[in-house]
Parts: sequence; C-alpha cells; structure tokens
Amino acid sequence: MPEVAVSGCEIHYELADLTPPWISAPETILFHHGLGSTSGIWAQWLPLLADRFRIIRLDMRGHGQSKFPEVGAPVTLDILTDDVLTVADAAGAKRFHLVGESIGGTIALNAAVRHRERLLSLTVSNGAHVGGSIESVHDWRQIINAYGMAGWSKHMMPRRFFDAAITADMWRWYEREQANISPDFLLAALAALVSTDLAPKLKTIDLPVLLMHGDSSPFIAINVMTDLKAQLPRCSLQVFAHARHGLPFSHAKECAETLRHFLGEHPV
Repeated sequence: MPEVAVSGCEIHYELADLTPPWISAPETILFHHGLGSTSGIWAQWLPLLADRFRIIRLDMRGHGQSKFPEVGAPVTLDILTDDVLTVADAAGAKRFHLVGESIGGTIALNAAVRHRERLLSLTVSNGAHVGGSIESVHDWRQIINAYGMAGWSKHMMPRRFFDAAITADMWRWYEREQANISPDFLLAALAALVSTDLAPKLKTIDLPVLLMHGDSSPFIAINVMTDLKAQLPRCSLQVFAHARHGLPFSHAKECAETLRHFLGEHPV
C-alpha cells in the first residue's frame, strides 16, 4: 500500500479507482478520519460512491498503518492540514472533494481556509470549528495514565455508539483500532484541536459545504454545528437521529447517500 513521507513520519493511504472507463475524468473524494479511528471507518461508504468517484482514504499520523511521529514532534492544525495536501499530491488529485470527521472535519475546514483553490467541496461530520466548544475530553490524559490506551478505548466506545448501533464485530474492530494508536500523538493532537478557533476565517470559505452531525454527540453539541452553518455562505446541515460521535461508522450508508446526493446537487 502506498505511503508518502511527511515531516516526522510516513502517511499511509489507499487509492481506489473503480470508475468505469466511460467516465473520462472522475472526480476524487479524500476522506480524513478523526482521533482514535482509522481509514477503515469509511469502508461501507465505498459501494455507494466508487462507481462515480476516485476514493482516497488516509490514516492520520499516529494512527492505523501510518508511522508514529517522534515523541515531542510538533503537532499543529497546519501540519495536519499539510499532510492532507501531501497525500492528495501523491495520489494525483489536483482538486478534490474533502470529507473529514471529528478532528478530520476541523482539519478539512482549515484546508478550505488555506487551500481554497484545491477543493471542490467540503464535508464535515461531527467536527468543530472552535476547539474550546468541545466537551468531555479534558480527562483523556488521566484515563490514559491510569488505564492505558485499552482503557481509554473502552471509555470511548459508549460515547461513540449507542448499544446495538453497530454489530459486535464492528464494535470489537473499532475498539482495537483505538487501543493501538499512539497516546503521545493523540494527546498532542487533542491539545492542538482544543486551542483552535477558525471562526474568524469561516466566511472566506465560499465552497459548497455539507455538515453532518449526530443528535447525541457527547463532545460537540448541535448548537455548535448550527453556529458553524450560520457562518458558512454555502452550507447545508443534516442531523441524524440516534447517533453519537461515531456517526460515519454507525450510519455509513445513510451518510454516503447524503454525500452522493449533495455532490449531485453541486456539480463541478
């Protein structure tokens, strides 16, 4: 699988191009997951999108098959945004639709601010534009110190998913993925996230923007998303019922259908 060197580590990504040959110039969607998850969360989106779009999925540094950065290496929102552009360049995507969840959504917003010319559209799932609005994360360091990453992952699961929202196999897979990420990177990225405030720059994002959010996220209240929508000139918001902070995984089919419909309404 391809990897690309970035500052301090290597980023793993996958490119799927299953579009039929009569589509001469298929558009590309690049997916960016959030803290604790990996590129595998998008697997169930692919059947609903791969006939029309090239799909890039990356593992954020410190996650999945991407290398752990050196302990103490700087972590900023701009560095994480540069990772996205480096992967896009390596995959030959000069312009692309960007989809991000959680911190990936915040990174996507920052990419739209810094690199408007590279994006065709922007989709944010359960992501915040003001890090100070994010709730229930300030005890993560204490939980990790006391119980390790496995304990933190177990703590996170009911905050991501309602009971029976996903299958037992999906639950076990997600819990394992969370437990295997770099704790040093997790905490450094969290610090970068909660110090972020993109609100003053949002009105410069004149792209079509889709916001997707669960009705029961314990980390990002719905009013944060409605405030974000109000500050984006070309934005729509879809709230999903009975969904916590693992929305793209627990509601994959519904989210993918929503994205496809949105992109169909905003042709390039």
